[in-house]
Amino acid sequence: MLICRPRLILCAIAVLSLTCVLEAQDSKQDSAKATPATPDLGEITNGIYKNPFFGFSYRLAYGWVDRTDEMREASADPSRSTVLLSVFERPPQAAGSSVNAAVVIAAESISSYPGLKNAAQYFGPISEVTEAKGLKPVNDPYEFPVDGKPIVRRDFVKQASNVGMHQSTLAMLMRGYVLSFTFIGTSDDEVQQLLEWLKFGTPVKHSRNSAEPSK
Repeated sequence: MLICRPRLILCAIAVLSLTCVLEAQDSKQDSAKATPATPDLGEITNGIYKNPFFGFSYRLAYGWVDRTDEMREASADPSRSTVLLSVFERPPQAAGSSVNAAVVIAAESISSYPGLKNAAQYFGPISEVTEAKGLKPVNDPYEFPVDGKPIVRRDFVKQASNVGMHQSTLAMLMRGYVLSFTFIGTSDDEVQQLLEWLKFGTPVKHSRNSAEPSK
């Protein structure tokens, strides 16, 4: 049986309160295991976030707010768990009539999840936390390759105050880490648009004429 006590769990449901939450949990680590190389935090250039360590890029929507530094402060040990990118459609403290769409990308050391063998198992602890916050899964984890990369996806939904919130989380194991991508929007279509800006390999060119997420 897989026993998971992650140091860092991404709780995207917190967008309902205009912020995202990272829950840090203590975990006993096997001292015999070598710590993986510290991941490159990546950088944003010309509207595109690039991470050479994991070999992916993400194009940011124009006008979105970068809260990566604030979210990253929640991680006490960047070599084991860290937020790579955290962007919101509007400032988390700003009121709005709809869900504050967001994209959060994080990396967690696989050693934080004793017994973890594949990305699908990662959704055990993640789904427990997400469901506890009111989001309901709409499917089981399923394969969802991006640019040929082996990635697993699970989708969630919540209805609150007549406003629907849709979340899709993608996960993969790479270079000793669980790499997770969480997309939040008001509809499946908006989430899908956000997801399509994730690329592995050569990053997409940023154009002001490119379509933005539709509401």
